[in-house]
Amino acid sequence: MRLTICAVGRLRRGPEAELVADYARRFDRLGRGLGLGSLDVAEVEDRKGGGPTAEAVLLERAIPQGALRVALDERGQTLTSPQLAKRLAAWRDAGHRDAAFILGGADGLCPRLVEGADMVLSFGPMVWPHMLARVMLAEQLYRAATILSGTPYHRA
Repeated sequence: MRLTICAVGRLRRGPEAELVADYARRFDRLGRGLGLGSLDVAEVEDRKGGGPTAEAVLLERAIPQGALRVALDERGQTLTSPQLAKRLAAWRDAGHRDAAFILGGADGLCPRLVEGADMVLSFGPMVWPHMLARVMLAEQLYRAATILSGTPYHRA
C-alpha cells in the first residue's frame, strides 16, 4: 500500500522541508518491508487565490485514483500512535493499494473534501500551521511504521 501526503503549498528549502524529507526516507526504509510501500508527497498550489474550494480541485487531482482518503481537520478523530499504526495495517491487510492524507492550506480544507473522506483525522483541538501539520503527519506515519516493525523508536 502506497501512502501519499496531498498538501496545499510548496515547502521551500528550510527546516520543515528537511524534516518531511527525512521522515519520508525513514518511512520508505521500513515501509517497503511491511507492505506499506513508499511515502510520497504531492504538493499543489492555487496561484489564483481561490481559497479552499479551488484548492480542493487541485487536491482531488493529486489523490491517487481509488485511494482511501484521510482528511486532516481539527474537528476529526484523534488517535494514539498505536491506533494509527493498527489502522494502516488494517487497510493494508484489506488489500487497499493507496491511502491519501489530505492537508489543506491556511484556511483549511473545503468541506466537501472533509465530508467525502473515509476518515477525518485530527492532531487535537488546536489549529496547527499547515506546514507544521505536514511535518507532524510525516513523523506520525514513520512512527506507525516503527510500531508495526517493532523497533524501539516509539516508547509508550
